[in-house]
Amino acid sequence: MTLQLSVIMLAYGEEEWLGAAVDAVLASTGVSLEIVLVDNGCTTSAVADVTGRPGVRVVRPEKNLGFAGGVNLGARESRAPFIAMVNSDAEVEPDCLRLLVERAADESVGIAGALVLLADRPDKVNSAGNPLHVLGLSWAGRMDEDAALVPDRADVASASGATLVMRRSVWTHLRGFPDEFFAYLEDLELSWRCWQQGLRVEVLAAARVRHHYEFGRSPLKMYLVERNRLLFLLTCHEVKTLLLLAPPLLAFEVALLAVAASQGWARQKLRSWGWVLRHPGWIRRRRAFVQAERTVPDRELTPLLSDTFDPVAMDLPAAAQPLQKVLQGYWRLVRPLV
Repeated sequence: MTLQLSVIMLAYGEEEWLGAAVDAVLASTGVSLEIVLVDNGCTTSAVADVTGRPGVRVVRPEKNLGFAGGVNLGARESRAPFIAMVNSDAEVEPDCLRLLVERAADESVGIAGALVLLADRPDKVNSAGNPLHVLGLSWAGRMDEDAALVPDRADVASASGATLVMRRSVWTHLRGFPDEFFAYLEDLELSWRCWQQGLRVEVLAAARVRHHYEFGRSPLKMYLVERNRLLFLLTCHEVKTLLLLAPPLLAFEVALLAVAASQGWARQKLRSWGWVLRHPGWIRRRRAFVQAERTVPDRELTPLLSDTFDPVAMDLPAAAQPLQKVLQGYWRLVRPLV
């Protein structure tokens, strides 16, 4: 039986690598697929250049919907029993999508994620799944490690949205991404809700994609990352978990504001608090939905949480190292109470 797949890809800005990303998907083996390309505001001819290629269908919303809203729209416009997300700057290997679909077909799996490699150093990892810290932070897991050291298959807190596959039935049940996230951490939120449903989130080392990765720290990104981190914590954790984590979370918010001030993005940090304070109704409704749907309690998910920052992803100053030790001690103390 032919594996049928809808690949959702977004276009925004210059899109230097869009053509290569589309061609790589179309060269996939072992699957019958379509690409639903959501034009969120491409500013060059990149979308027009790929529009006529067989299997590519372009959808143009009236405004930029962000990653979350764009993928939601693309999923609504698609019909295959499996849904993939592939970044417009990511080039999948020919068998990548087939391997992910085959794994996602397992009823115990919610999301099958690819091993994301650095395009300019394809022997090095960009993301082998993204960890989740107890404070709600997430980053590219195993960044810069040798790809050969990644296990064949591993459970992860979150699969990278750069390339992943899931059954449409799972996507529909989870109602996709919350549009309000717009961009950043929506893959974490979706992955965590899979775990809350008793569905595994895995990364397959053999399913590889080369990502033209570029870390950016724009004001909009810092605002969205911080706001969405808070939204994730407030809607996805049980009340008891939030109460137990409240002391380090509150202390971290104060410390992070000081860091933001020193790095020039304090206004964005304050703006993230402002959104939360202005939208208690949305947070309450979203929390009610997420908590009502879950079947797995937080205590069973604590093994997926990390209490250690990755020094490659987050280089802590020497003065912060003792504080991390305090946090680790506190987490060991309260974790049995979750």
